[in-house]
Parts: sequence; C-alpha cells; structure tokens
Amino acid sequence: MLFWPALLLALFAPAAHAAAGAVDLTASVTGFVAIGIFVLAYALVMLEEKIHLRKSKPVLVAAGIIWALIGWQYVQAGMPAESEAAFRHTLLEFSELMLFLLVAMTYINALEERRLFDVLRSWLVRKGFSYRQLFWITGVLSFFISPIADNLTTALLMCAVVMKVAEGDKKFINLCCINIVIAANAGGAFSPFGDITTLMVWQAGLLNFAEFLVLFVPSLVNYLIPALIMSCFVEQRKPAALEDDIELKRGALRILTLFLLTIASAVAFHTVLHLPPVLGMMTGLGYLQFFGYYLRVTLPGSLARKRALAEREGDMERIRALGQVVPFDVFSRVSRAEWDTLLFFYGVVMCVGGLGFIGYLAQMSDVLYTQWDATWANVALGLISAVIDNIPVMFAVLTMQPEMSHGYWLLITLTAGVGGSLLSIGSAAGVALMGQARGYYTFVGHLKWAPVILLGYVASILVHLWLNKQSFSVFGVS
Repeated sequence: MLFWPALLLALFAPAAHAAAGAVDLTASVTGFVAIGIFVLAYALVMLEEKIHLRKSKPVLVAAGIIWALIGWQYVQAGMPAESEAAFRHTLLEFSELMLFLLVAMTYINALEERRLFDVLRSWLVRKGFSYRQLFWITGVLSFFISPIADNLTTALLMCAVVMKVAEGDKKFINLCCINIVIAANAGGAFSPFGDITTLMVWQAGLLNFAEFLVLFVPSLVNYLIPALIMSCFVEQRKPAALEDDIELKRGALRILTLFLLTIASAVAFHTVLHLPPVLGMMTGLGYLQFFGYYLRVTLPGSLARKRALAEREGDMERIRALGQVVPFDVFSRVSRAEWDTLLFFYGVVMCVGGLGFIGYLAQMSDVLYTQWDATWANVALGLISAVIDNIPVMFAVLTMQPEMSHGYWLLITLTAGVGGSLLSIGSAAGVALMGQARGYYTFVGHLKWAPVILLGYVASILVHLWLNKQSFSVFGVS
C-alpha cells in the first residue's frame, strides 16, 4: 500500500515541516500514541463483519482519546484556547455535513415508508426480465439513481431486487452485487449528493455544483468497462415469474417532488446566496414537516373515502389493510436514519482533524503533493480508499488543502469515489451488500473481479485527463 510508506515518511520527516498547531507534536510520544490509536480503531472498523462490533464505537473512543492527548499537551504549554478553537472548527465542519446527511436520509426513509422503492422493485420483478437483462437494468438504475439517493441506499434497493428474483443463484447474485456496487459508486462520483466524499468537496467550496457533471463520462466509463466484461459471464435464462403487486401510499410522489425541491434549495443557497448548502437542506426538512402535518390532518377523510369504496366492492382484505394505516410521522423517519454511519463519520472526522492539528497531515501533504506529482498522488489515494474507506482519505485531503487546480480536485473526487469499488470493503455500498446478501456476495467473490474493475478505474482516469484537460489550468475556490 502506498499510504503507509507515505505516512511513515511523514512521521520521520525533518521537523522543518510545518505543523498545523502552535505546538509540533509529530515527533513526540503523544503523536505516536495518537497514530497508534487511530490505526487500532480503524483495524476494528475493518473487522466489523467478523467481530460484529459496530464501526462507530472504536472511532468515537479514538477521537476522544486523541483530542484528550492534544488538550493535555496544550494545557501543559499554557495554550488551551488553541486546542479548543481547533476542535470547535473541526466540529463545525462535521456538523454541517451531518445535518445535510440527516435531512437526505430522512427523505429517503420517508420515500421508503411510502413504498416508492417497493413499487419499483415489484415492477422489475413482475416484468420477467432475463438474468442478463436484469444485470444491466439494476446496474444502469444504480448508476442513475445514486446521484440523487446516494450510493448506499441505491445499492441496497437494487440488491433487494436481485435477491428477490435470483432464487438463490449464488454466481448470478455475486456478479450482480459487484455490478451494483461499481455502478452506484460511479454514479455517485459525478454528483454532490451521490457520496459523502463528493458532498464534502462541494460543501468545502472547492468545486461548484455544475463542475461535478464533467465527471459524468469518466464515471460512465468506470462502470461500463467492467460491466461489459462481466455481462459475458451471465447466463441467458429467465427466473420464475413472481406476482408481487404493490401500490404507493398516499403522498409518495409529492414527497419525491419535495425532495427534489430541497436539493434545488440547497444548490440555490450555495451558488446564488453563497450560504452553506445545509441551510437549504434544513429548510427542505421544514417542507417535509409541513407536508407530514397535511397528511395527518387529512388522513381520516382519506381513509373514510377508501373504506367506503372497498365496502362497495366487497374487498374485505383492503378494509383490513385500511384499519392498520398509521399517520405519517416525520420524526419517526428521522429516528430511522443510519445513526451508526453518522457517528462513524463523526469519529473519523474528529480523528483525522486531531492528527492534522498534531501536524501529520501537513507532512503527508508535503510527501504526496510536493515530492510526488499531484496526478499520481490522487491516483494512489483512490487505490488507498479501497482499503481504508474513502471518507478518511477525502477528509485528510481537504484538511491538507494542497494547492491544486480544479482538474486535480475533480480527479481526487473521481478516484476517491470509484476507487472503493476495487474491494468489497472499500465503500459503504460494498460493506452493506455483504451484510444484505450474506453468503452470496463475499469479499473473495468480489476480489476475483478486481483486475477487471481496475481496468475501469484506470480508463476513467485517462478519460478525465483527456476530456477535462482544460480544467487543470483553472485555480481558485469556486
């Protein structure tokens, strides 16, 4: 791995390197202990599937210990205000991202509760597509849904479709899951809403909303090359037809419209008013709360009309179903957000922020972006993201803030987004599918196709370097 030699070189680099804080702790026992704690915590995160310890727990504890060590050193140096200010700055960065993600997760959970995703899954199941058609449909849908619904949610939805129709066909399910992970990660790379890493770059103001769209073709290439090769190994046969008729709950399409309006609000707040996009997202949460109130107030009248219709038709099953309807509650949707992911994100951000304040990221930035070419540095970081997840990699880069043109910021956005597809543990989508399709989609099953996925990774980089070469001369913050 290229990351660890670079990190070790940074650890033992000359003290002349600039430290982020007023006290350089990079060559101290405190600094080495902090690095050791972070490595141990991340090792536990990577073993989550084996030891069944939620990934948020080790990084939460590690973050507390690292900042306690920093705080103690600065108290001893008579500068406690320095460490406090640094912690508050890192916490503010996380808070904006957390609230943004919380609103997005709430909308996705609301759409799931209104059965929008169930209807899509039912439609695909009832159509009776062949295995090869299903392979391409789930992959293409993953690519185009993930820019809006994020790569994790999209992957889970498409995996549910495959598991429903594949009847325990281990080879097909494994291939489809790999295809879905690649497609969801590639689709998420050209949208600020497709992945946490792209959201981080957008909120940092390094790229504007429209600039992400130039990654569409490289992302498409990243998906199509491995998909074309893998599709040749999918059998041309049809699964058994299934009857699974599901209807939308009241207000589903209107909630989808409000979600799109919320995204538009976030973009407008950021690009037109130069305010943090989280303000637009929180305003959008207000849209959903008002609509939830409307659904609750009008529920009795709606149920009475539907019950009367069912009684006229003698549909006793529908009458029983109407008796089980509960009012829509926004806060129940908030409670169903992926809190383990949000808390894991907090722990990682605070850990990396602490290591940056100690001074390690400044040294690492010098190794990667001064002694190396920025292209190779970003390509290497993308490969690293397949092993240690793209969130800490991207946050480390944003904390380093190397002076790069927009082309290079687009490159690290692309590589961090799609590099995780190389291994099943390299992205949230892959880890989630290993749990959902346990026994069918495995680390080893994914690893067998890593050379094919690597072809897509390299091709997407080359396409970006060629297609968007003019962006490599543009500097400055958007």
